[in-house]
Amino acid sequence: MNSAAMYPTATAPPANMFNTVPGYEGTVSGGGGYLPPPMPAEPVAPPQPGPVPDNWTIPSLEEDVAREAFKSFASSHCCYSKAPATDGVITNMEPFNTFRYRLETFTESRSTEWAHKPHEGEPADFYTQTAPRPWEVPATAPELFTNHTQKIRVPYPSSVKDCHDCHSSGKAPCTECHGDGYKACWVCNGAGTKNDMNCSTCNGTGRDNCRECDGQGTKKCKTCDGKRQLLTFIELKVEWTNHVDDHVVEQSSGLKVGDLHSVSGKELFKNNNYLLYPLIGFPNAAIAESSERLIREHQSKYSPNSRILQQRQKVELIPITKVNYKWKGDTHVYYIYGNEHQVSSDNYPATCCCVIQ
Repeated sequence: MNSAAMYPTATAPPANMFNTVPGYEGTVSGGGGYLPPPMPAEPVAPPQPGPVPDNWTIPSLEEDVAREAFKSFASSHCCYSKAPATDGVITNMEPFNTFRYRLETFTESRSTEWAHKPHEGEPADFYTQTAPRPWEVPATAPELFTNHTQKIRVPYPSSVKDCHDCHSSGKAPCTECHGDGYKACWVCNGAGTKNDMNCSTCNGTGRDNCRECDGQGTKKCKTCDGKRQLLTFIELKVEWTNHVDDHVVEQSSGLKVGDLHSVSGKELFKNNNYLLYPLIGFPNAAIAESSERLIREHQSKYSPNSRILQQRQKVELIPITKVNYKWKGDTHVYYIYGNEHQVSSDNYPATCCCVIQ
């Protein structure tokens, strides 16, 4: 009988035992799931007044700054000739500054699942004390608005059991030789002879010892690391997630709104609190409406399965300049946007095909 037959494949048993742990009934077996947080407190701060920026204007872009930004843009593309950026003549520059509202909602969510590890002598603590409920387990939160995941072994519901994969033998069949301990000789392909003579590599047996398992047919069980037993426990996964949504006020420059996601603008207003109120009295109606809509959507979307720890909202004035220029008698357009002076030119007039060897 080969080793594969001696160590049949098994699956992990259901974690029904954990369904009796107070606070975990029905949350662990079957993969668990996100656990509703305790009832959140209502915001107590009164609505804040609308933002009143000191200065709403952004200085007009200088022509030499626009030209240098275009040159850098052309240089960063291997298939772009520098001639349009170097020799083109700017004929007109139009500002199309726009507002962006950004809402961030920082949440903590918790989920549980059945887990195990090789038993290394740890004492089983099942029922020695009452296990803390999922939202009572201490966890170290990261800096606000920073994504992070932490896995914690819940104290007091752990137990020791025989390894289900190797049936407490500590061994598993070698996957390289399928538990036989040998493989066909690579020289004679298992025939035992080569050129009408006994194969000198395998001495005519047609077999080579499996190097992966040293001919044993078995290897150390990976599930229990050869320890034969497992420590089973409830694993709590704590996830901190920063959910971000933007709304950019429509502008008529022709620049794609998606281009603005990667740039910053002039900050006009920012505040954060446990739960935010929508902006009140903001001069641009589209920003006030997006604030109310996104705050409502975030609280509706994230409150049922996570705890909202903090919210932050910001309004920026993003600079956009449409630059018209002439090159070789034709008129062309490019855009400069954001504090970073990013450039967009969908129809750059001098490109070639680059082949990388």
